[in-house]
Amino acid sequence: MNPSKQALSFVDEFKNFALKGNVIDLAVGVIIGTAFGNLVKSLVEKIIMPLVSIVMPSAHGYTDWVAEVAGKKIPYGLFLGEVVNFIILALVLFILIVKFLGLILKSKKEEAAAPPPPTKDQELLTEIRDLLKSQR
Repeated sequence: MNPSKQALSFVDEFKNFALKGNVIDLAVGVIIGTAFGNLVKSLVEKIIMPLVSIVMPSAHGYTDWVAEVAGKKIPYGLFLGEVVNFIILALVLFILIVKFLGLILKSKKEEAAAPPPPTKDQELLTEIRDLLKSQR
């Protein structure tokens, strides 16, 4: 095969892949998810954990919560902030996917499960079939 045709084929395949709706939707989802993750991280770092720091005060809030083991400092306050961040993000995703989208998916499944009523043509064909069966 001609190398220039092979290169054009590769470019065409890539365009078909990259410009499909699903790939673009996925990219938008990743971008929105990243932005949402940053929003939750900001909420945890700037509002929730400082409020928690009121209960367990230190000079600079939860960032100063450090345990010392064998002369090494372990910043467990920062870790707790990340845990709270994860829990909030997981909770929101659970609510969105399982509860919100689950309701939508459930109603679509129920709609798909109930067959549509037969058309007039189908009713007539059913009657003809039954009449033919009874004549045998």
